[in-house]
Amino acid sequence: MRWLFLAVGAAILAVVAAAIIVLPFSSEDPVAGPATPKPSSTEPTPKVSAVTDRCGTFETKEQAPYAVTGYWITPKSNPCTWRKQLQEIHSVGGDTIIRIGYGLQYRPVTGSGEIKTKDGELDSLYEACEEDGLTCHDAAERDLRKANPGNRIGRTYVYRTDESFGEALFRCPEMEHAIQTPKRTYFRLITQPDGSDDSTCDFSGRATSYDMILIAGKPTDSLKELLDLADQFGMRVFPALPLAPRDPETPTRANRKHIGTLTTVTRRILQDYGVRFAERESLGGVYQPFEVQMSDTLADNPTLEVYADQHRIVEQELPGKPILISPYLDARKRVAFGQTPKQVAEGFRALTKTGVGIIAPQDSRGTGKVGLFWPDERESEVDERLRPVVGESTYETAYHGSTRDYYREMSIAREELLVAGYEVQLWANVEAFEPSGDQPCAPHGTRGKTDKKRLDQAVTMAGRYVQKIVSYMWSDFMTCGQPSLESEITADWRRPIAVDAIRRGRDVQDGVEVRGYNFQGGTVTIQWSGGTQELVVSAVGWLDEDPLEELPEGMVTAWVPFNWSQVPAGEWVKIGVKVPSGQSTAEPLHVRIDT
Repeated sequence: MRWLFLAVGAAILAVVAAAIIVLPFSSEDPVAGPATPKPSSTEPTPKVSAVTDRCGTFETKEQAPYAVTGYWITPKSNPCTWRKQLQEIHSVGGDTIIRIGYGLQYRPVTGSGEIKTKDGELDSLYEACEEDGLTCHDAAERDLRKANPGNRIGRTYVYRTDESFGEALFRCPEMEHAIQTPKRTYFRLITQPDGSDDSTCDFSGRATSYDMILIAGKPTDSLKELLDLADQFGMRVFPALPLAPRDPETPTRANRKHIGTLTTVTRRILQDYGVRFAERESLGGVYQPFEVQMSDTLADNPTLEVYADQHRIVEQELPGKPILISPYLDARKRVAFGQTPKQVAEGFRALTKTGVGIIAPQDSRGTGKVGLFWPDERESEVDERLRPVVGESTYETAYHGSTRDYYREMSIAREELLVAGYEVQLWANVEAFEPSGDQPCAPHGTRGKTDKKRLDQAVTMAGRYVQKIVSYMWSDFMTCGQPSLESEITADWRRPIAVDAIRRGRDVQDGVEVRGYNFQGGTVTIQWSGGTQELVVSAVGWLDEDPLEELPEGMVTAWVPFNWSQVPAGEWVKIGVKVPSGQSTAEPLHVRIDT
């Protein structure tokens, strides 16, 4: 896989002046882009071919490598479930795990310091936290008042996790420590409300109101277990940063009132990560879980202030480890907040400037907020699976653009940012579900199972514009239903997927260059009004299986000769690939000559 790089400048690829470009989507597609720097690290490899542990024996070899190479997973209490998931993901070519995490929450307390839920009920998760017969809240306030009778706890926050932490979590051991119980380990932090995290640990001076952060953790650390497993499989893990409290008036935004406390808990956790895991190759970076919509007004969203604060801490405590974020798109014309591709590109620029190293926009096809279609299909009826979201309409009526439009515009913005000195990668997060379905996948909600053909289509639409393809999410969308999407991929992984085609001459021959996956032994099929031509790559062209560094893992490039003068100017041509097994691309490319 291709990882983050140091920006060393940009150069423009030379293009033959007389060449005519085949545009995979529209006349706005870039003819050529700047060459990009090489990545700074390489893909880790499994330590051994098989491992035996208390969960059994498992292989660490890829069985059916697919174009999607990273997945979100949810926290699980059973470590054997972790192992099973990583084995399954690695089997289909996954090398990246992104962990869904937990949120920091402000909570009220009773008169005796018992933690309440947001609804005012007692929170059973924190009932077991006691010291010297007092609730953890009251015990902390007692200790503060011993230092200065005027001290008090002004605000109480909770953070639930299945992780455990080391001594680096604590700044002031005389006030901060772990509280062991049979099922949970609680971590008590006493902090300044402004997030300054005073290192003097002097609580005896001026009477002060402090924040208490009570972390409900586990006796064993799930992140260490996950990193150990990732080492065995040659994978990288992105654990989630603490999720910011939401604005009660606008829940889609982070609440700036709590930015100081969020800053402190983020700093403490990352300091602990730095001590224990900074040198671990399997720690790929961290995931920013607070989602935002990509828009041209994103720069004014207060959530980005919260992002910037957290991201500065990542740079300080885990230098060299990138921050990954996965914002969503909304291309619907019938909603006031629907955004055009160029508006989304402005959002990409704004996010990059907060210090994000990897932006993996959701393709938003699973939620129905964006469609998968070509320019010559704009007047076609939308996929019936999208009707619960946009009704019975054409793509032109429903959407400002296709996912391909959006990834193209973001790739242009990325190239400009690289030239300006920013380091950022563009990944595609293809949603592996449908808006609804006969086979609901999630424990809550109506999200339904999709199929491999639709996932292949999503990969095609991401095109040449991204450096990696990931998917939300493994559990439960890849494993639900009969047959599951996982089993469909395992059975059909050799099917070719074409993502891009351009007109390219070689010596004196006119021709076409096609990029995609699984082209070995392939035949390029070109269909236009004048007929169909099939060109066997090994007989008349060439196949490059070692593509440019900026292309996703597994992508190859094929070239075959083709006389474009026989195609009428402006006509849309369909280009596909088939292989000796009889499998062919599920979604042909729609291209036309730019004249």
